[in-house]
Formats: sequence, C-alpha cells, structure tokens
Amino acid sequence: MTVALIDWSHLIEDFLDNIGITFEAFRAEMTGGWMFGYMEALLHAGCRPVLFCVSARIDQVTRFEHEPTGATICVLPAPASYRRVRVRVPNPYAVGLAEAAGERRGFWTAFLKELSPYLATPLRSLARELRREGCDVILCQDYEHARFDICALLGSLTSMRVYGTFQGGNWQLSRFERPVRPIALRACSGLIVGSSVEAERLRRTYGMPAGKVARIFNPIDLRMWPPADREGARSALGIPLDARVVAWHGRVDLHRKGLDVLVQAWKAIRRARPGRDLRLLLLGTGRDAPALRTLIGGDPGIHWTDEYVNDRTVIRRHLMAADVYAFPSRNEGFPVAPVEAMACGLPVVAADAPGVADAIGTVVPVGDADAFARALGHLIDDGNLSARLGALARKRAEEHFSHESVGRELRTFLQEHHE
Repeated sequence: MTVALIDWSHLIEDFLDNIGITFEAFRAEMTGGWMFGYMEALLHAGCRPVLFCVSARIDQVTRFEHEPTGATICVLPAPASYRRVRVRVPNPYAVGLAEAAGERRGFWTAFLKELSPYLATPLRSLARELRREGCDVILCQDYEHARFDICALLGSLTSMRVYGTFQGGNWQLSRFERPVRPIALRACSGLIVGSSVEAERLRRTYGMPAGKVARIFNPIDLRMWPPADREGARSALGIPLDARVVAWHGRVDLHRKGLDVLVQAWKAIRRARPGRDLRLLLLGTGRDAPALRTLIGGDPGIHWTDEYVNDRTVIRRHLMAADVYAFPSRNEGFPVAPVEAMACGLPVVAADAPGVADAIGTVVPVGDADAFARALGHLIDDGNLSARLGALARKRAEEHFSHESVGRELRTFLQEHHE
C-alpha cells in the first residue's frame, strides 16, 4: 500500500524558515516529528510512504529521496494565483488583517486573506502526481486546515480514500472553513486522533461517529532514545552529578509552547531553594527567540542552546543529563517531545493541554506557573520518586509509541476502514 502524506503548511518553506533549516538539511538529515515518525512507522508496517509538500521556490515538480528513510519527497510548485496573493498578504497564517497584510487593508485584501488557504494547493498537479506515485490513500496532517478540505474534494472526484490526523490544529484560519469543514469531514474515510479530548470535540462539534475515529498515538524510534546514561551526558555538558536538572526541547513559540510559564515557574523554584545547584536546559529556537531571551534575562540557572538541532545525539545528551522533563505547552496535538523524554527514562511534568494527559500522568492546569513550579519542585526535591516515575515512563513508551506498534495500527486502519 502506498500512502500519500500531505503537509498542511501552505508552503514548506514557511515551516522550514521558521525553524532555521534549509530544504537540503530537511531532505538529508531531518527525522522525527509527525512527517518522519509516520514515514518510519508505515515503512515498518510494509507500506510505502510518499511525502507531498508545496513550494513557491520551484517551478516544476521535483522529487527527492529522504536520506534517513529512503522515502520519496514530492515537492509541487505553488499555484500562480497563490503566489500573487502572497505578495499582497505576506502572512496568511495571521489571525488579524493588520498582521497578515501590514499597511494593505480594505475589502479585497481581507477577502484574499480568507481565500488564500484554499489557493495554496495545486489540485491538478497533486492529482497527477498521486497517480504517478500509485498512491492508494491520502493522509493529511491536521484536518482543521484548508488543505484537508481540498484533499477531501480530490478524494470525492477520484474515489481515493482520504484520512486526516490531529497534530494540534483545532482552529480555523479562514471564514470559508466553517461551512466547508463539516462537508469535508463527512466525505473523508476516517480520522486518526491520539487525544481523547480531541475525539470528544469531534463528536460534539461535528457529530463524528466513534467508528470513524481511530485512537492512534504518534510514533517514535525507541532505539534512538535509550534510558539515560546520566553520568556520561553530564560530563559532556559540564554539569556536576549532584546538580538537579530539568530539560525542555522544541520550537520556541512562546505562548503556544508555554515557555513564559516555564521561565516564571523556574525562577520561583530557584528562589525557594537558595544555594542549591539547579539547572534548566532549553534546546531549540524559533521566531519567538528574542522574546524568550528577554524573558530569561541573565538567569544563570537557565542554559539555552538557541538553535535548531536535528542531531538526535545532541538532543539525547540533553535529555540524558536531566532528572525531570518539563512540558508547559498550552496547545498540542499529540506531542512527541515528552514521549522522547519518557523513552529516555525521565518523569514528565506537563500542562494539561489537549492530548497531553493521554500520554503523560503528571499534569497541571494550563498556564498556571505556580502549579507548574510546585509539581516540578516536588520531583526536584525527591530523587527517588523521580527515578521511579522515570522507569514507569520508559515502560509506557515501549508499550504504546514504538514504530512497530503504531505502524501496525495505521496499516490496519488505512486498509480496513471504509465508510
């Protein structure tokens, strides 16, 4: 079975530029996340995945091999109509018109902003390349986006089965989505959701029948995330063995990822424990990096590597050096980062964003820095408890998030589920 994985971003460079990575590095080095986690899980299940994305930096269909997996990446040129819209509306992802279009206002600009998500998919080109690759099904990243609606239309026109996944997108960028989305969801063959909260939202908001929604978690490669060699990791990072260390890694999106909450909680933890060697390791970058730097100030207890790191050895070293993992996100789909930490044998303290509690036991209210500080502080103070919870976290990762187990579930649902 050949599975077309469809990226939701209007343009792949919108995603890559935000994390500071070139397309060449994306093709040659990048692993993990939704795209490549699904690729590897499907390969383990005997399926052939093909990733489709759109770019305004090419003029003809271009194919690459994703070197870590050997899977095909098919990049489609953005439609000319969408390229023209982007000149007038440089940031179509923005909620407000001022942020989206700057000084350009008025009815026509507002209309183009609302229409732009539907213009971003080259429908004819996508249909042709799906046939050329021999794709049996379409699997879209995040069904609450216009690209899913376009794929649902394509599926209806070609009798190809279309599925969507939930990766955190539970909002709508365009007013056109409100009437179109229910039609697209009824037309699709099924949805893949890791979060029980999201499954309930689908039932409540759209009347989705339970039989059309599969509860399948995002996968990770457990071989790449072994239990911690703390002594070696701390030696490499210059951290004493008697320090208590908390880690976080990911994209620096201050509000969505809750990094403002984490920094506030950390400063409270340090104030309550004067004289103790406490370290917070942050690994990652993003468009909110300047704001995070301002928030951190000169706090000597926060060690931040402000760069996009795709090298799993580097990420693993930071996780292995830690005693506890912090995950303060306000909005997630089914997060991979804390599962990577769990696989490394770390207990996780997380905010109760949708999807998080399904993977993680210890959650606190979203946006509550005081509650986050108390939960983190408890595990910082009790080394035996954090070690026990870390061992349980590793066991849960082995049982529910491996490529093998997730791949089997995906293949079964994509092959056998028909509406």
